[in-house]
Amino acid sequence: MKVIGLLSNLGKDKIAPLVNDINAWLDDRGVTLILDDETAGKIDRQSTGCTRREMVKKVECLIVLGGDGSLLSSARLAAPVGVPVFGVNLGRLGFLTEVDIPHLYGALEQLLTGKYTIVERMMLEACVIRGGQTYAPVSGLNDAVITKGGFARLIIFDAVVDGQHFNSYHADGVIIATPTGSTAYSLSAGGPLVAPDLDLMLVTPICPHALWARPLVISADSQVRITLLSDQGEVMLTMDGQHGMPLQYGDTVRIRKADHRAKFIKLNNRTFFDILRDKLKEGDGINV
Repeated sequence: MKVIGLLSNLGKDKIAPLVNDINAWLDDRGVTLILDDETAGKIDRQSTGCTRREMVKKVECLIVLGGDGSLLSSARLAAPVGVPVFGVNLGRLGFLTEVDIPHLYGALEQLLTGKYTIVERMMLEACVIRGGQTYAPVSGLNDAVITKGGFARLIIFDAVVDGQHFNSYHADGVIIATPTGSTAYSLSAGGPLVAPDLDLMLVTPICPHALWARPLVISADSQVRITLLSDQGEVMLTMDGQHGMPLQYGDTVRIRKADHRAKFIKLNNRTFFDILRDKLKEGDGINV
């Protein structure tokens, strides 16, 4: 690789010295590092920065310094142009980041010598249909979530799968998740864990007012339509917990598999189940 992009979570400690060190290390090996405007400004290289959308069109891969949240936003940016993402963890153990700081430069050496594989993950696309007008779709790696606002009041919505009415819910909301998103909000709402290399969708109601209501697993090629039947209180559609749009009575949210897939660079032999065991230990203190 000769041209690499870098995005960083600027809220993390000591991010500027780390970016400078990575830049110097890559420069010594004849690799050009391209930074987004914000990161370039953080290390006083404003003149060399560019917008994030411009950057992903110029690079062969994208290094992301941060946690899973940073990886989610970067995947949405890089996936449409087919650029693979390499995650460097600066926080707690994540499901998406590939290496921690102590192993960073050994990992970069593997990256430059081609000792890696690329894994692909299914993504979702959601759009809002209001009064006959379809708004621009938004993609997400983890999930599309329709949920109530601050008032402690259930919302009512219809769920239709592939044109077939599935159920009318009284609930706090609903999560439509990918296999990658099965370890996120859907898991907290009682959804199943799913191996991330599968292609499918999960429909997980949030606190439904019905004892029989359970998560539903459907084909990745299915199309889900959620129509809001509540006319009181705030209701939001959010993608990956980062991009949101307020919903109104009568709005329909259409969710389907996105045309593009997220690509991640994988170096080591740590499997999904290894990470899952570590997360379980982290969560309950039990030696699994």
